[in-house]
Amino acid sequence: MLEVINDFLSGKVLIVLIVGLGSYFTIRSRFVQLRHFFHMFAVFRDSLKSSAGQLSSFQALMLSLAGRVGAGNIAGVGIAVTLGGPGAVFWMWVTALVGMSSSFFECSLGQLYKRCDSDGTYRGGPSYYIQHGLQKRWLGMIMAFLLLITFGFAFNGLQSHAVTHSLQNAFGFDTAYSGLALALLLGLVFVGGIKRIAKVADLLVPVKTLVYIGVTLYVIVLQFDHVPAMLMTIVKSAFGMDQAFGGLIGSAIVMGVKRGVFANEAGLGSAPNVAAVASVEHPVAQGVVQAFSVFLDTFVICTCTALLILLSGFYTPGFEGDGIALTQNSLAAVVGDWGRIFISVALSLFVFTSILYNYYLGESNLRFLMGAKDSRMAVITYRAIVLLLISWGAVENLGTVFAFADITMTMLAFVNLIALFLLFKVGMRILRDYDDQRAAGIKTPVFDSSKFPDLDLDLQAWPANPPAAAPKAAVEPQGVPAAQR
Repeated sequence: MLEVINDFLSGKVLIVLIVGLGSYFTIRSRFVQLRHFFHMFAVFRDSLKSSAGQLSSFQALMLSLAGRVGAGNIAGVGIAVTLGGPGAVFWMWVTALVGMSSSFFECSLGQLYKRCDSDGTYRGGPSYYIQHGLQKRWLGMIMAFLLLITFGFAFNGLQSHAVTHSLQNAFGFDTAYSGLALALLLGLVFVGGIKRIAKVADLLVPVKTLVYIGVTLYVIVLQFDHVPAMLMTIVKSAFGMDQAFGGLIGSAIVMGVKRGVFANEAGLGSAPNVAAVASVEHPVAQGVVQAFSVFLDTFVICTCTALLILLSGFYTPGFEGDGIALTQNSLAAVVGDWGRIFISVALSLFVFTSILYNYYLGESNLRFLMGAKDSRMAVITYRAIVLLLISWGAVENLGTVFAFADITMTMLAFVNLIALFLLFKVGMRILRDYDDQRAAGIKTPVFDSSKFPDLDLDLQAWPANPPAAAPKAAVEPQGVPAAQR
């Protein structure tokens, strides 16, 4: 029954939601993800700055990448190629392109409607913009519950299963012991809260990402002559024009969208939870940064995995096996046995930071569900359950859990994207405010809540009449006295 429901929801409903509404947001915003693409790098330049006690925009980016870049970037891509052929990679790209706009708006709204806690830290996400933007707390509670179940529980078990079995394949480690060790290490980070999680993400995310990209580039250099033909195969297979993969066009679309969403999470409502914790001058600035994280996750890291598989010569049509083993064996076929070890270590880092991210999503939404109640004991209980699930997931067959997670993931997308559609006019208003300030020559636009008196905003997070940002310094024409000008 779960498989039937999952096939309908993730095979039909999810495609319409992600691609359909993502395309709508893209067109209506005049391709915001492309218009602001190079501006993203200017935003990065100032992203290391943060207010006292607050997370910077860069830290929020690293935290979101900690979650986006996980098992889906290795195992998920392997599964997509196995079941959908090379064409699935193309549909992952399409999903990411339109998903960048969905991520832009959800993260901008997450920032806009964030709330300041009693300890001075920010919290936000879809539950907050549903409650304060749509004035529907009951729907926000449903969203929070789905996020708690999907990311806090189901996905953590899946991530643990992926990494422990990879370590067993590469080193022969017993899954029970490696699962216990993983749980203990994660527990040490959990107790430090969001700031310790962010510090660990700051350290591990750039390392794991750059090393993984570096090894992929090494493989590409070794197989450079085959890269153009392989890229052509990906595109042709996506439309059934490659004879070897002609019968997989339907599977290519379904698997490309499903695994693409699982990898980059655009539109699911997960990233706004961490985007909201950053201290920024304008909500749109964090939307711009988070749109780039989707690009990096799918167009860069997922493509790295796909090329590792497709350039190795190990993969053949009709291959049977799991995604992790496919990626390990593919790299080993090019560089030798150390390739299996590298993939296992890379996956371990990917999963470790991804579970930290998933844990934080669950805790944040648990606090939302608790409301004004003292949530200390609830958080401690939640931590214990998560650690138990990590240990359990290491040794259990998680086929049923995977199907359940796919269903709740589709439900998340449904609730979140409908909320984004209903709040789209608000998103466009703050985008125009940001664009107008940039057009006026202001380098770092500043959000003034007094311009939006009709919105239910936290004035502690977004004060009225903040100090105006200085416009870019004008370049004085040479050789003409100011009086004559």
